[in-house]
Amino acid sequence: MLAAGTTARKSFHLDKKTALETFKDFLPLESINPDLSLGEGDTPLIQLVRLRKKFRLPLIYAKNESSNPTASFKDRGTALAVQKAVSLGIKKIGTVSTGNMAGSTAAYAAKAGLKSIIFVKEDTSRGKILAARVYGPVVVKVKGDYGQLFRKSFDIGRANGIYFMNSVDPFRIEGYKLTSYEIFFQLDAGIPDYIIVPVSAGGYLIGLMRGFADLKGLGVAPKLPLFIGVQAKGCSPLARAFARGQSRFVRFPNPQTVAHAISNPNPPGGRLVLNMIRENGGRIIAVSDEEILRAQKDLAEDEGLFCDPASATTFAGIRQLDRARMFKADDRIVLILTGSGLKTLEDMASPRIPCRTISINQLEKKVASVIS
Repeated sequence: MLAAGTTARKSFHLDKKTALETFKDFLPLESINPDLSLGEGDTPLIQLVRLRKKFRLPLIYAKNESSNPTASFKDRGTALAVQKAVSLGIKKIGTVSTGNMAGSTAAYAAKAGLKSIIFVKEDTSRGKILAARVYGPVVVKVKGDYGQLFRKSFDIGRANGIYFMNSVDPFRIEGYKLTSYEIFFQLDAGIPDYIIVPVSAGGYLIGLMRGFADLKGLGVAPKLPLFIGVQAKGCSPLARAFARGQSRFVRFPNPQTVAHAISNPNPPGGRLVLNMIRENGGRIIAVSDEEILRAQKDLAEDEGLFCDPASATTFAGIRQLDRARMFKADDRIVLILTGSGLKTLEDMASPRIPCRTISINQLEKKVASVIS
């Protein structure tokens, strides 16, 4: 086990291979072209020492996926899907996105010399649109139902020779498995008791579960972690269905949440997620915007981790489950921070962030009064 306050990183990355090359035997690719990589993967696993002490929690690690090239977990799936696209001679790729996948797809298209088109929701944040636009794609804001747009994109792709690598694309999901393999090695070939992950379309959670299933199937992992999927209460179709014991979900009406990245009222992988979570013995829960913003603040101020509101749902979920006495003192928990808060700064624009202005002549006296 790692000493308190350390960052868990194993030597498997020291040979300078890309993450895809390191775990090639687990992936549906005949070969890996390292020239298509932006350095995705090998993200840090950080023990949350201060928050553990503050709230008297079990051992908690954060897998910081915002360390990926475009600051979100999406790069893992995009990297593999682009490898496949190039191997098949595809020249145009696209995606439907709430933000993070837009930037990731555009960046990897630029690296591979592919044309890209990005469909984003009408309410996608300006920061996330700019973070995609910088790579030179065609960006289109689309009014209307997100689920309908998701389905329509495939028709548009077939008619125009565009590979739409959307959220539950099978190659994208295969890329997400790499997070599980890294956690296993970073914990000294260990399996955490719980993995807490935000849930939107469902692809990332599916990939994580399949990754650990691979390890168990090989006989190197004795068990699977219990998975906890977290949604925002303002858009929680899967959490509602899970709480009601239902195997199917209904579209969530009028989504309203600060966690825009997981505001998906009709998740395409939702039914599979519900079935996999139940078979795993895990849960899907929902947290309020108030809990999300408090968790975001806790992670930043106590651990130096500035994640987006969607990521903060994971720590909000831990606090909720801890109050329900779910965890044992010797449990090991890994929460997944899926994206950086730097793309959602507009959500921080409020009196919650105090900033003083004083004259230079008063500086010494004022600093003494506020820092003591």
